[in-house]
Amino acid sequence: MSVGDLKTDGQKGNNFPWQLKMLKGLQGIINAVLAIPAPLSPQLRTPHAYNVSTSGMMPGNTYGFSIANVGAADGSVDGENLKPGYTVSFSPTSVDYLNSISYDATGTTFLITYID
Repeated sequence: MSVGDLKTDGQKGNNFPWQLKMLKGLQGIINAVLAIPAPLSPQLRTPHAYNVSTSGMMPGNTYGFSIANVGAADGSVDGENLKPGYTVSFSPTSVDYLNSISYDATGTTFLITYID
């Protein structure tokens, strides 16, 4: 598309204003796309998985975790009841991390997975 294509007999066939608006609109889209920040470079994270039958704390600064009650009795996560067969998971954004989470698997078994 060129800015122009003018005919000289009055305004008939003069698409200059329309073409100019289209080119400015396309430039606005290009500017908006270029303003989007580049994604963060990937970082190596370490996954962990283990079974517990006691109480404890998830380590701080985890980038996501899951606690599944695979036992036969109730347990708790941060003071909230976790029934057998239930799972609680947290997946923050790639730049956020979670603080310590308490759990109590006394009398049951939790399968805990997390990434740090």
